[in-house]
Amino acid sequence: MISDTKIVPPRDPVRNGVGGTPLGYRGAMTVIAGRYRLLDVLAEGATGTVWRALDETLVHEVALKEFRAPAGLPADEVPLLYARLERGARAAALISHPSVATVYGVATEDGRPWVVMELIRGLTLAETLEAGGPLAPPEAARVGAEVVAALRAAREAGVHHRGVNPGHVLLANDGRVVVTGFGTGIGVPPPEGEPDAAEEARSLGTLLDAAVGGRPGPLTPVIDRLLSEDPESALTADQAETELRRIAPKAPSRTAGSARSQSSPVPGNGEGEGPGARASAARSAGAPPPRRSARPRRGPVLTAGLVGVLLITGALTYHLVRDGEPGAGPGPGGVTSTAPAGPGSTGPGDGSATPPR
Repeated sequence: MISDTKIVPPRDPVRNGVGGTPLGYRGAMTVIAGRYRLLDVLAEGATGTVWRALDETLVHEVALKEFRAPAGLPADEVPLLYARLERGARAAALISHPSVATVYGVATEDGRPWVVMELIRGLTLAETLEAGGPLAPPEAARVGAEVVAALRAAREAGVHHRGVNPGHVLLANDGRVVVTGFGTGIGVPPPEGEPDAAEEARSLGTLLDAAVGGRPGPLTPVIDRLLSEDPESALTADQAETELRRIAPKAPSRTAGSARSQSSPVPGNGEGEGPGARASAARSAGAPPPRRSARPRRGPVLTAGLVGVLLITGALTYHLVRDGEPGAGPGPGGVTSTAPAGPGSTGPGDGSATPPR
């Protein structure tokens, strides 16, 4: 997490703040400032030790940096050094950006400051390059763009980094690029002035050159102009960010993917354009459902009337056909009428049937 650190086994000895005298391993029994329980060592270098610790008040893990004064530093200068480091850490706590390791505050134990920081799981860029070799230019561009954004956020908070190198850039497991080392530098004399824009740009160019391992590809003009001594051709950090984001891989759009994943097939004409599809799309877009007409539906009524007319017509046709067929009236083989005989009829006139002769 710091430029001169190296990963060490959990039981690597811890040294005190003056002269580097071994104190032995301090395990989970050690609590700093009555709140932070040391769990194991994350990294250790010439400037101090970074611990994984448990914040027993908020019940979450943090990174806790224990400072170590350089060997040979006069004892009367040690308190001044610690005071300067504490001021720097408190200033760094004002930075709020996802690409900057959050500094929560400063704890004091035995007169020494311990900086409480966000615990970020991942590898430094230096460790990544050592293990896997140079980054591809688009990935290096992504890293560089996030570093520029982090430096800008720090600058706006009044905090300046004393020089970003691969050991200060953390490639987190969650995909973030995080810059560390704000306000926690040690062993560097107080600067006469803050770094200017040109110095910051050259620092970025050196970082990118190290990330690609001498094979810059599309980053060649960006790196050359960042490292240029000619102020007329040199890129500013903000100009470099624009170019880097153009080269960096583009993140996939989530809007279109979400819409496709949430849609489901609906009955239609096979292309999603049927009435069901349009109604579903209207509901998805928040449009009100179509209003139904208040007029009565005439279709069923007309159909029923037409069926009735056809039935009546069929019945009448049937009877007309039967009346015209042979043997359908009086006579041999026909139906004998039982109706009363009218005037002029032969027979007894009493309504009885006339017997055949």
